[in-house]
Amino acid sequence: MCEFDVMLDGEQVFDEAVYLKKEDENSYLMRNILGQEEKFDEVTIEEIDVSSEKLILNKK
Repeated sequence: MCEFDVMLDGEQVFDEAVYLKKEDENSYLMRNILGQEEKFDEVTIEEIDVSSEKLILNKK
């Protein structure tokens, strides 16, 4: 299984994300392998790197 470390402004802000859903124009809901959820507002996705298992967000 591929789990992503979520980065924002050079910091890891969420661990082992396995689910991502766009909630509205600038918001994303993420869920990790344990079922914990976190919503990120006013962000865009800059990069998804499967080989490094990183998902990089930018503030909008």
